Amino acid sequence: MNGPHNGRGGGGLLVAGTTSDAGKSVVTAGICRWLARKGVSVAPFKAQNMSLNSFVTRDGAEIGRAQAMQAAAARVEPTALMNPVLLKPGGDRSSQVVLLGKPVGEMTARGYFGRPGPAEGSVPTPDSPGERLYGGGREELLGTVVACLEELRGTYDAVICEGAGSPAEINLRRTDIVNMGLARAARLPVVVVGDIDRGGVFASFFGTTALLGREDQPLVAGYLVNKFRGDVSLLEPGLEMLRGLTGRATFGVLPYAHGLGIDEEDGLRVSLRGAVRESVVAPPYGEDVLRIAVAAVPLMSNFTDVDALAAEPGVVVRFVDRPEELADADLVVLPGTRGTVRALAWLRERGIADAVARRAAEGRPVLGICGGFQMLGEHIEDEVESRAGAVDGLGLLPVRVRFAAGKTLARPVGRALGERVEGYEIHHGVAEVAGSAEPFFSDALGHALDGCRKGAVRGTHWHGSLESDGFRRAFLRQVAAEAGRRFVPAPDTCFASLREEQLDRLGDLIEEHADTDALMQLIESGAPSGLPFVPPGAP
Repeated sequence: MNGPHNGRGGGGLLVAGTTSDAGKSVVTAGICRWLARKGVSVAPFKAQNMSLNSFVTRDGAEIGRAQAMQAAAARVEPTALMNPVLLKPGGDRSSQVVLLGKPVGEMTARGYFGRPGPAEGSVPTPDSPGERLYGGGREELLGTVVACLEELRGTYDAVICEGAGSPAEINLRRTDIVNMGLARAARLPVVVVGDIDRGGVFASFFGTTALLGREDQPLVAGYLVNKFRGDVSLLEPGLEMLRGLTGRATFGVLPYAHGLGIDEEDGLRVSLRGAVRESVVAPPYGEDVLRIAVAAVPLMSNFTDVDALAAEPGVVVRFVDRPEELADADLVVLPGTRGTVRALAWLRERGIADAVARRAAEGRPVLGICGGFQMLGEHIEDEVESRAGAVDGLGLLPVRVRFAAGKTLARPVGRALGERVEGYEIHHGVAEVAGSAEPFFSDALGHALDGCRKGAVRGTHWHGSLESDGFRRAFLRQVAAEAGRRFVPAPDTCFASLREEQLDRLGDLIEEHADTDALMQLIESGAPSGLPFVPPGAP
């Protein structure tokens, strides 16, 4: 497997994890980048993803942003095939189901995992993929994801699949289509990743394997230790004992790597009052730093919009949940959310809404993105997302928002502040901006495309716009002037290059610390090689 696709059908591998956040996304991306650097045509795949952090492909399909990041690691264009099922939580008990890039309805967890049929209020059309999904249940859905995987395997030399959560979630095994259910259906070898930084990694590997059914156990080829700190030689006796207990090898020990900065699956895991990522804060290019506070609203989505800001030398980005934390901020960002009305109520309950209104009255910068933009408007009519009906917005922008049943999914291009801007749209809310309002983004002729501005308050539906380097620098210069800061953006920061550097670091982790010969053999064979495993003392 050393060159371009040869038409024989690609190999495959499933990267599972002992827990959520064990490092599956990192390892999958790292393997993709390692293979791509070797000249192997490779694609990522995740059958089912639960995430509020999503992306829009060039053909208008919505997929998990982690899979878009992995596609970038593989140096290929992301498609809906790489993430056929995306679940976007709307609360503790229901999620929007996105099938092959398009929303098909809202379902409760019980409805999705247990019984067929849409959640109350969900109205997929008779000929939609959603109707076939609800009618066919797990078997038809598994058939859909396997068909997507096989199409990718027919196009690429290798497909690296990412599992979800843990494969040993025995309460969900019957309906599983992303872990061992997929591995069995597609005959994929499985490597299990464990986070040793959490502790208990040997018990996690052993317990995960022991809990699998006898038909699933042979699919597990071995293990990969993630986030190790210290001398690997001290770990080796334990790895040998693990091999003696399970009959399975460990394919490598990856060191703890600070500041990877890759796209996360779920914004709900962002630590409040924690700095964005772990990247080293570079000294300011000008005399002052620029402080940015991001309101950590409920059901926060696409929080990666602020990553490009955090990558700028001298910019400090923090997530906040108290009004006093806005006091020294030079810019306040209201981010996207899967629950605009709920987030608006949260802002008011916390006193953050009043603090934002005071900022606007004082001419201090505020930016709303997607749901945050909608909250800044005068009025919201929502019979779709929250079904709350008419709700007053913050009244800081001359905008009225109506939620439509259809979802806008687009990759727009425009201009602002004399610079070219690219973004992507994912929203049900349709904004009606007062005709006299200054648009945020326009086309080349100056015609309004999206968003608006009133004083120092700005709003847009476009995610990802701050990744456009020229626009980001111009915007930060404007914010600094309004905030009275002697901040100057660095003239040469290229966000795309920084992202490429991070992806190369993931490839380095695999190339330098994993048994790449053994991994290549697994991927090329595309078939399991393990044995049934019965733990000592089991009946």
